[in-house]
Amino acid sequence: MSEVKSRYQKFRKQAYIIIYGTNTVSGKLFDLILLGLILLSVFLTMMETVAGFETRYHDERIILEWIITIFFTIEYLLRIITINKPLKYIFSLYGIIDLIATLPMYIAQIFAGSGILSIVRALRLLRLFKILNHPKFSGQSNQLKDALVASKGKIIVFIYFVLISTILIGSVMYVVEGRENGFTSIPTSIYWTIVTLTTVGYGDISPVTPLGQFLASFVMILGYGIIAVPTGIVSAEIAKQGNEKEKDNSDSSCTDCGAKNQPKNANYCYNCGNHLLND
Repeated sequence: MSEVKSRYQKFRKQAYIIIYGTNTVSGKLFDLILLGLILLSVFLTMMETVAGFETRYHDERIILEWIITIFFTIEYLLRIITINKPLKYIFSLYGIIDLIATLPMYIAQIFAGSGILSIVRALRLLRLFKILNHPKFSGQSNQLKDALVASKGKIIVFIYFVLISTILIGSVMYVVEGRENGFTSIPTSIYWTIVTLTTVGYGDISPVTPLGQFLASFVMILGYGIIAVPTGIVSAEIAKQGNEKEKDNSDSSCTDCGAKNQPKNANYCYNCGNHLLND
Protein backbone atom coordinates (compact mmCIF):
# COMPACT_ATOMS: atom_id res chain seq x y z
CA MET A 1 0.00 0.00 0.00
CA SER A 2 2.79 2.39 0.92
CA GLU A 3 4.60 1.52 -2.32
CA VAL A 4 1.51 2.40 -4.36
CA LYS A 5 1.17 5.67 -2.46
CA SER A 6 4.85 6.43 -3.04
CA ARG A 7 4.47 5.82 -6.77
CA TYR A 8 1.40 8.01 -6.85
CA GLN A 9 3.24 10.86 -5.09
CA LYS A 10 6.16 10.47 -7.49
CA PHE A 11 3.76 10.59 -10.44
CA ARG A 12 2.11 13.72 -9.02
CA LYS A 13 5.47 15.41 -8.60
CA GLN A 14 6.61 14.57 -12.13
CA ALA A 15 3.29 15.67 -13.63
CA TYR A 16 3.44 18.91 -11.62
CA ILE A 17 6.92 19.71 -12.94
CA ILE A 18 5.78 19.13 -16.53
CA ILE A 19 2.51 21.09 -16.28
CA TYR A 20 3.49 23.95 -13.97
CA GLY A 21 7.29 24.04 -14.36
CA THR A 22 7.65 26.86 -16.90
CA ASN A 23 11.40 27.07 -16.19
CA THR A 24 12.11 23.38 -16.83
CA VAL A 25 12.84 21.79 -20.23
CA SER A 26 9.83 19.47 -19.98
CA GLY A 27 7.65 22.35 -18.83
CA LYS A 28 8.67 24.57 -21.74
CA LEU A 29 8.10 21.69 -24.18
CA PHE A 30 4.66 21.09 -22.66
CA ASP A 31 3.81 24.79 -23.03
CA LEU A 32 4.84 24.72 -26.70
CA ILE A 33 2.71 21.64 -27.40
CA LEU A 34 -0.19 23.19 -25.50
CA LEU A 35 0.17 26.44 -27.43
CA GLY A 36 0.18 24.58 -30.75
CA LEU A 37 -2.95 22.59 -29.85
CA ILE A 38 -4.73 25.74 -28.67
CA LEU A 39 -4.06 27.48 -31.98
CA LEU A 40 -5.02 24.34 -33.93
CA SER A 41 -8.26 24.04 -31.97
CA VAL A 42 -9.21 27.65 -32.69
CA PHE A 43 -8.22 27.22 -36.37
CA LEU A 44 -10.46 24.15 -36.69
CA THR A 45 -13.30 26.00 -34.99
CA MET A 46 -13.09 28.80 -37.55
CA MET A 47 -12.61 26.51 -40.56
CA GLU A 48 -15.61 24.44 -39.50
CA THR A 49 -17.80 27.32 -40.68
CA VAL A 50 -16.20 27.30 -44.17
CA ALA A 51 -18.43 25.14 -46.39
CA GLY A 52 -15.73 24.00 -48.82
CA PHE A 53 -13.25 23.05 -46.09
CA GLU A 54 -15.86 21.25 -43.98
CA THR A 55 -17.13 19.22 -46.95
CA ARG A 56 -13.65 18.11 -47.99
CA TYR A 57 -11.94 17.58 -44.63
CA HIS A 58 -14.86 16.70 -42.32
CA ASP A 59 -13.51 13.31 -41.21
CA GLU A 60 -9.98 14.61 -40.67
CA ARG A 61 -11.31 17.53 -38.65
CA ILE A 62 -13.36 15.25 -36.41
CA ILE A 63 -10.31 13.05 -35.73
CA LEU A 64 -8.17 16.10 -34.84
CA GLU A 65 -10.99 17.47 -32.68
CA TRP A 66 -11.13 14.26 -30.66
CA ILE A 67 -7.33 14.12 -30.29
CA ILE A 68 -7.29 17.70 -29.00
CA THR A 69 -10.30 17.11 -26.73
CA ILE A 70 -8.78 13.98 -25.18
CA PHE A 71 -5.43 15.75 -24.65
CA PHE A 72 -7.08 18.71 -22.94
CA THR A 73 -9.27 16.40 -20.85
CA ILE A 74 -6.19 14.56 -19.56
CA GLU A 75 -4.44 17.88 -18.97
CA TYR A 76 -7.46 19.23 -17.05
CA LEU A 77 -7.58 16.13 -14.81
CA LEU A 78 -3.82 16.23 -14.21
CA ARG A 79 -4.02 19.87 -13.16
CA ILE A 80 -6.63 18.89 -10.56
CA ILE A 81 -4.63 15.90 -9.31
CA THR A 82 -1.22 17.58 -9.04
CA ILE A 83 -2.13 20.61 -6.92
CA ASN A 84 -2.88 20.66 -3.21
CA LYS A 85 -6.00 22.83 -3.55
CA PRO A 86 -7.87 21.53 -6.60
CA LEU A 87 -11.08 23.45 -5.84
CA LYS A 88 -9.18 26.72 -6.14
CA TYR A 89 -8.20 25.80 -9.70
CA ILE A 90 -11.60 24.33 -10.63
CA PHE A 91 -13.47 27.51 -9.69
CA SER A 92 -10.80 29.89 -10.98
CA LEU A 93 -11.20 31.77 -14.28
CA TYR A 94 -8.76 29.54 -16.15
CA GLY A 95 -10.25 26.40 -14.62
CA ILE A 96 -13.74 27.34 -15.80
CA ILE A 97 -12.41 28.22 -19.27
CA ASP A 98 -10.60 24.85 -19.45
CA LEU A 99 -13.78 23.00 -18.52
CA ILE A 100 -16.04 24.92 -20.91
CA ALA A 101 -13.56 24.50 -23.76
CA THR A 102 -13.35 20.72 -23.19
CA LEU A 103 -17.06 19.88 -22.91
CA PRO A 104 -18.52 20.74 -26.39
CA MET A 105 -17.33 17.57 -28.17
CA TYR A 106 -18.81 15.40 -25.40
CA ILE A 107 -22.06 17.37 -25.31
CA ALA A 108 -22.35 17.16 -29.12
CA GLN A 109 -22.48 13.37 -28.79
CA ILE A 110 -25.38 13.56 -26.35
CA PHE A 111 -27.52 16.40 -27.71
CA ALA A 112 -28.27 16.60 -31.41
CA GLY A 113 -27.80 20.02 -33.00
CA SER A 114 -25.41 21.20 -30.31
CA GLY A 115 -22.55 21.67 -32.78
CA ILE A 116 -22.76 25.42 -32.18
CA LEU A 117 -21.13 24.77 -28.81
CA SER A 118 -17.85 24.14 -30.64
CA ILE A 119 -17.47 27.92 -30.73
CA VAL A 120 -16.85 27.75 -27.00
CA ARG A 121 -13.50 26.13 -27.78
CA ALA A 122 -12.33 29.54 -28.97
CA LEU A 123 -12.30 30.51 -25.29
CA ARG A 124 -9.19 28.34 -24.99
CA LEU A 125 -7.33 31.13 -26.74
CA LEU A 126 -7.60 33.01 -23.44
CA ARG A 127 -5.16 30.47 -22.00
CA LEU A 128 -2.47 32.14 -24.07
CA PHE A 129 -2.27 34.67 -21.27
CA LYS A 130 -1.54 31.84 -18.82
CA ILE A 131 1.23 30.43 -21.02
CA LEU A 132 2.71 33.88 -21.42
CA ASN A 133 2.67 34.33 -17.65
CA HIS A 134 6.40 33.75 -17.60
CA PRO A 135 8.60 35.39 -14.92
CA LYS A 136 10.32 37.29 -17.71
CA PHE A 137 7.06 39.10 -18.55
CA SER A 138 5.16 38.91 -15.26
CA GLY A 139 6.75 42.10 -13.90
CA GLN A 140 5.65 44.18 -16.89
CA SER A 141 2.16 42.64 -16.94
CA ASN A 142 1.72 43.32 -13.21
CA GLN A 143 2.88 46.90 -13.72
CA LEU A 144 0.31 47.40 -16.49
CA LYS A 145 -2.42 45.79 -14.38
CA ASP A 146 -1.59 48.01 -11.38
CA ALA A 147 -1.62 51.09 -13.62
CA LEU A 148 -5.07 50.21 -14.98
CA VAL A 149 -6.41 49.60 -11.47
CA ALA A 150 -4.91 52.87 -10.19
CA SER A 151 -6.40 54.87 -13.08
CA LYS A 152 -9.78 53.10 -12.95
CA GLY A 153 -11.54 55.99 -11.20
CA LYS A 154 -10.28 58.60 -13.66
CA ILE A 155 -11.20 56.46 -16.66
CA ILE A 156 -14.74 55.85 -15.32
CA VAL A 157 -15.28 59.60 -14.83
CA PHE A 158 -13.94 60.24 -18.33
CA ILE A 159 -16.25 57.61 -19.88
CA TYR A 160 -19.19 59.15 -18.00
CA PHE A 161 -18.27 62.55 -19.46
CA VAL A 162 -18.08 61.05 -22.97
CA LEU A 163 -21.51 59.40 -22.57
CA ILE A 164 -23.10 62.66 -21.47
CA SER A 165 -21.43 64.50 -24.35
CA THR A 166 -22.65 61.99 -26.94
CA ILE A 167 -26.24 62.22 -25.64
CA LEU A 168 -26.20 66.03 -25.67
CA ILE A 169 -24.54 66.33 -29.09
CA GLY A 170 -26.84 63.65 -30.53
CA SER A 171 -29.91 65.48 -29.24
CA VAL A 172 -28.70 68.77 -30.73
CA MET A 173 -27.98 67.13 -34.09
CA TYR A 174 -31.47 65.62 -34.12
CA VAL A 175 -32.98 69.08 -33.65
CA VAL A 176 -30.65 70.78 -36.15
CA GLU A 177 -30.77 68.20 -38.98
CA GLY A 178 -34.16 66.55 -38.51
CA ARG A 179 -35.65 63.38 -39.96
CA GLU A 180 -35.38 64.49 -43.57
CA ASN A 181 -31.57 64.45 -43.42
CA GLY A 182 -31.25 60.96 -41.97
CA PHE A 183 -31.28 61.81 -38.27
CA THR A 184 -34.57 59.98 -37.74
CA SER A 185 -34.36 59.72 -33.94
CA ILE A 186 -32.20 60.71 -30.98
CA PRO A 187 -30.69 57.18 -30.67
CA THR A 188 -29.75 57.35 -34.38
CA SER A 189 -28.19 60.76 -33.80
CA ILE A 190 -26.27 59.40 -30.80
CA TYR A 191 -25.00 56.57 -33.02
CA TRP A 192 -23.76 59.17 -35.55
CA THR A 193 -22.09 61.10 -32.72
CA ILE A 194 -20.22 58.01 -31.46
CA VAL A 195 -19.12 57.05 -34.97
CA THR A 196 -17.87 60.58 -35.64
CA LEU A 197 -16.34 61.05 -32.19
CA THR A 198 -14.27 57.88 -32.52
CA THR A 199 -13.08 59.08 -35.98
CA VAL A 200 -14.58 55.97 -37.64
CA GLY A 201 -16.86 57.86 -40.01
CA TYR A 202 -18.94 55.22 -41.82
CA GLY A 203 -20.67 57.91 -43.88
CA ASP A 204 -24.11 56.26 -43.77
CA ILE A 205 -25.42 59.43 -42.09
CA SER A 206 -24.01 62.89 -42.70
CA PRO A 207 -25.19 66.43 -41.86
CA VAL A 208 -26.50 68.65 -44.65
CA THR A 209 -27.23 72.01 -43.03
CA PRO A 210 -24.39 74.50 -42.45
CA LEU A 211 -24.96 74.47 -38.68
CA GLY A 212 -24.94 70.66 -38.64
CA GLN A 213 -21.70 70.58 -40.63
CA PHE A 214 -20.14 73.06 -38.20
CA LEU A 215 -21.15 70.88 -35.24
CA ALA A 216 -19.80 67.82 -37.08
CA SER A 217 -16.44 69.54 -37.53
CA PHE A 218 -16.38 70.34 -33.82
CA VAL A 219 -17.14 66.69 -32.95
CA MET A 220 -14.36 65.46 -35.26
CA ILE A 221 -11.79 67.72 -33.62
CA LEU A 222 -13.07 66.77 -30.17
CA GLY A 223 -12.66 63.10 -31.07
CA TYR A 224 -8.89 63.37 -31.49
CA GLY A 225 -8.56 64.82 -27.99
CA ILE A 226 -10.87 62.23 -26.44
CA ILE A 227 -8.90 59.32 -27.92
CA ALA A 228 -5.66 60.61 -26.36
CA VAL A 229 -7.02 61.10 -22.82
CA PRO A 230 -7.28 57.45 -21.62
CA THR A 231 -3.85 56.68 -23.09
CA GLY A 232 -2.38 59.66 -21.25
CA ILE A 233 -4.01 58.64 -17.96
CA VAL A 234 -2.65 55.08 -18.08
CA SER A 235 0.78 56.21 -19.34
CA ALA A 236 1.07 58.67 -16.44
CA GLU A 237 0.27 55.90 -13.94
CA ILE A 238 2.84 53.55 -15.53
CA ALA A 239 5.51 56.26 -15.37
CA LYS A 240 4.56 57.03 -11.75
CA GLN A 241 4.83 53.39 -10.71
CA GLY A 242 8.12 53.05 -12.58
CA ASN A 243 9.57 55.95 -10.61
CA GLU A 244 8.32 54.49 -7.33
CA LYS A 245 9.84 51.11 -8.21
CA GLU A 246 13.20 52.72 -8.91
CA LYS A 247 13.09 54.38 -5.49
CA ASP A 248 12.32 51.05 -3.81
CA ASN A 249 15.13 49.23 -5.61
CA SER A 250 18.83 49.47 -4.89
CA ASP A 251 21.77 49.47 -7.29
CA SER A 252 23.06 46.11 -6.02
CA SER A 253 23.27 43.05 -8.26
CA CYS A 254 23.08 39.34 -7.57
CA THR A 255 26.49 37.66 -7.54
CA ASP A 256 25.01 34.41 -8.83
CA CYS A 257 22.68 35.31 -11.76
CA GLY A 258 23.63 38.97 -12.20
CA ALA A 259 20.06 40.31 -11.81
CA LYS A 260 20.18 44.05 -11.13
CA ASN A 261 17.97 46.51 -9.20
CA GLN A 262 17.42 44.28 -6.19
CA PRO A 263 14.79 45.52 -3.68
CA LYS A 264 16.24 47.47 -0.78
CA ASN A 265 16.91 45.47 2.38
CA ALA A 266 16.28 42.20 0.48
CA ASN A 267 18.22 39.17 1.73
CA TYR A 268 17.63 36.97 -1.32
CA CYS A 269 17.63 37.56 -5.07
CA TYR A 270 14.16 37.98 -6.61
CA ASN A 271 15.29 36.03 -9.70
CA CYS A 272 17.25 32.99 -8.48
CA GLY A 273 16.90 33.05 -4.68
CA ASN A 274 20.65 33.40 -4.04
CA HIS A 275 21.68 35.04 -0.77
CA LEU A 276 22.58 38.69 -1.33
CA LEU A 277 25.63 40.38 0.15
CA ASN A 278 24.12 43.58 1.55
CA ASP A 279 26.40 46.47 2.34
